[in-house]
Amino acid sequence: MDFKAEILQGIPKKLPQKKERSHSMSHAPTRKQILSSEEKKLAVRNALRYFPKTWHAELSKEFAQELKDYGRIYMYRFKPTYKIYARPIDAYPAKTPQAASIMLMIQNNLDPAVAQHPEELITYGGNGAVFQNWAQYLLTMHYLATMTEEQTLHIYSGHPMGLFPSSKEAPRVVVTNGMMIPNYSKPDDWEKYNALGVTQYGQMTAGSYMYIGPQGIVHGTAITVMNAFRKVLQKDGKPAGKLFLTAGLGGMSGAQPKAGNIAGCITVCAEVNPEAARKRFEQGWVDELIDDLNELVVRTQKAIADNEVVSLAFIGNIVDVWERFDTEKIFIHLGSDQTSLHNPWAGGYYPVGLSFEESNVLMASEPETFKKKVQESLRRQVNAINKHTAQGTYFFDYGNAFLLEASRAGADVMAENNIDFRYPSYVQDILGPMCFDYGFGPFRWVCTSGKPEDLQKTDAIALKVLEQIKTTAPSEIQQQMQDNITWIREADENKLVVGSQARILYADAEGRTKIAEAFNKAIHSGDISAPVVLGRDHHDVSGTDSPFRETSNIKDGSKFTADMAIHNVIGDSFRGATWVSIHNGGGVGWGEVINGGFGMVLDGSKEASKRLKNMLFYDVNNGISRRSWARNEEALFAIKREMERTPELKVTLPNLVEDSILKDLF
Repeated sequence: MDFKAEILQGIPKKLPQKKERSHSMSHAPTRKQILSSEEKKLAVRNALRYFPKTWHAELSKEFAQELKDYGRIYMYRFKPTYKIYARPIDAYPAKTPQAASIMLMIQNNLDPAVAQHPEELITYGGNGAVFQNWAQYLLTMHYLATMTEEQTLHIYSGHPMGLFPSSKEAPRVVVTNGMMIPNYSKPDDWEKYNALGVTQYGQMTAGSYMYIGPQGIVHGTAITVMNAFRKVLQKDGKPAGKLFLTAGLGGMSGAQPKAGNIAGCITVCAEVNPEAARKRFEQGWVDELIDDLNELVVRTQKAIADNEVVSLAFIGNIVDVWERFDTEKIFIHLGSDQTSLHNPWAGGYYPVGLSFEESNVLMASEPETFKKKVQESLRRQVNAINKHTAQGTYFFDYGNAFLLEASRAGADVMAENNIDFRYPSYVQDILGPMCFDYGFGPFRWVCTSGKPEDLQKTDAIALKVLEQIKTTAPSEIQQQMQDNITWIREADENKLVVGSQARILYADAEGRTKIAEAFNKAIHSGDISAPVVLGRDHHDVSGTDSPFRETSNIKDGSKFTADMAIHNVIGDSFRGATWVSIHNGGGVGWGEVINGGFGMVLDGSKEASKRLKNMLFYDVNNGISRRSWARNEEALFAIKREMERTPELKVTLPNLVEDSILKDLF
């Protein structure tokens, strides 16, 4: 059976042969056994409903064994025999280019070169899933292959509920992930209900089909590192020979060494999983691999002495590095951590003193003991970090719940008021006031032809648009404009592509709209040979309500509300998005954030032109409006400027209150 026929059949008519897990791929950690005997039966019953009764006797035993062995039912038997990767759009059996584009994006998320644990359908972050099991994948691809422009596919946490009549103007797909009743959104609730097969953790761009490999975060990381050095270095000081110490090379955190190279510093990035470190080295994202701490010390000292720009991956535990660099008096200019502490008890963080293999066994067999080890490790790590910051290191939380989980572990991370953390989130200090409040965020696009030359053409178009905008941009955003121009000019030579022919570029609403319109015209003229998919990271101006990251610089008390993300996904859906998604969890953890995203297919048509202008404008300015209402100075500037340019936009502005008015009230 060829690729198109296998897609079209969905759930196969004949029971496939049982398949074993691959020994050459990274697999998700075994999840802890949290279900009762009756709940395990329910999980198997839930899984079997995808298949005919005649298969139930055989599959029930197999699924029960998967649940026992891995803590989840993945249905390995039903993994397709074809290779999974982003094929050119015309390779997909589909009635609409929109549906074919979504199929391409799904397969990119599950490409072994892109995905962290592809056989468990997990893209990044240890538990950020596209689907819960392979039956959901097969059904979804079948529905996309057969849907018309007057149908919408509704997906509940990976489960394709079905095709429903809609209209040509409606989104083709609506995705929700992990949307729980609020009182059932604790970490163990995810363990339980995911094991039952009724919900999943979609991370941000995993469960919304918009992940583009580590490139997706490398631009934001480069901006963060560049501006962090601007904060700590004297004017005109160069990052060369200055040290950035961090952790994590799996999934999105793998972008850190590449970003450090772009920023022009020394990056030391620790990773406990040797396979993840080697993968990033082989992909060219890190310059050197070191597995001996003594060798790391010597190599780092040499890099500092020689004023190098280099990225070093240390295969080992980050806690050992922080402590040893303190002993050796190695000065760290910038420090952070991007291990997946949104998922601390199931593979997101590996405690010092245990090997990678020992941790994987302990987290499943003795979860309470493992939890204690993680918390002990966090306390040790923070103690070492505090010693470095006392010497002048600038440490920032990279939005992975490091400080949140460290505080829960009793580590010394609280400020004197015992409310705030002693270290800022990178959004509080850098991306919030410098980017998000002005409307700049991680705009993305994918060339569905799969041709590198199409991607190069889009880079050239985007560069030309940004250079034109910069000539009249106000002084407040000149630095942002120049950083983004430099980024897109150098993007191709930095070899950022992993998987689909994709690009990320921080841009505001004006930049996104003008770039998208130029793409659409180039598609119409044939200069770009196939449709282009637009999207963004959920980690953006408007899509995410996350009190410890994206909205951490919202100071009016509303950072724990989620109205913005909900309005974002609803507003995008009727303004022209091809698909929309809304998730519980993402980046900082289940129950800690609500985040929304979109995808939009540009096909060169007049309809696409109308949609992009309407939707991209709202997608950004919804967030700027909320930020301006919170009295953020930069957002107030941005929204007033936009209202002057767009008479139809009328946003409620705050009246600012003098401190003296409140001084003696209570």
